[in-house]
Amino acid sequence: MIEVKNLVKTYVNGPIETHVLRGIDLKVTDGEWVAIMGRSGAGKSTLLYQMSLLDEPTDGLVVIDGREVHTLSEQEKMRFRLYTFGYVFQDYALLPDLTALENVALPLLMEAMEPAQAAGKAKTALERVGLSHRLGNLPSELSGGEQQRASIARAIAERPAILFADEPTANLDRESSNVIMKLFKELHREGQTIVMVTHEDEYAAAAGRVVHLDDGRIVSEKANV
Repeated sequence: MIEVKNLVKTYVNGPIETHVLRGIDLKVTDGEWVAIMGRSGAGKSTLLYQMSLLDEPTDGLVVIDGREVHTLSEQEKMRFRLYTFGYVFQDYALLPDLTALENVALPLLMEAMEPAQAAGKAKTALERVGLSHRLGNLPSELSGGEQQRASIARAIAERPAILFADEPTANLDRESSNVIMKLFKELHREGQTIVMVTHEDEYAAAAGRVVHLDDGRIVSEKANV
């Protein structure tokens, strides 16, 4: 499903170069759940952003389903992100002036889906994450856990090939975090491919494999039994 080859990311600010990724090689198979761990600054989120076409690598390849994705045009990348990926961010990334239903339906409308069909799929996704009673609420009217569940509903409404999650429990209390991880476990049992950045050992333990980064390099990989 995903193959990363000698991935390098360097940020340049005048004479200063910051080497964030230093030659990453990684494979994620179809239906696998991989957790990426490491201390702050290790390169976890940067790696996820390169894999999910949210940023450009300095060097190296990202191959998804046999396609070298960073050679695509900007229009092709946009369509690839829209039709292939689902995203869950630690800050939820919900539009504040749209209701939960409208936030979830928006990517579907961007696919040129008919409004009634988009609304139906959005409602189904929100019901799936336990928010059937919050369809008309704005993000400001939702708790942090509810906002994250709404963002998951948005990510899975069109059944993406790959779900990318960047610290999905970082801003949540334990109860809300456990609800989120239960959802991820259900999705994984159904065959969803998941790439998740986390700093929590107990949540990484739910994944099939844990990849540890340090100073921009993979220092260990372990399959969870």
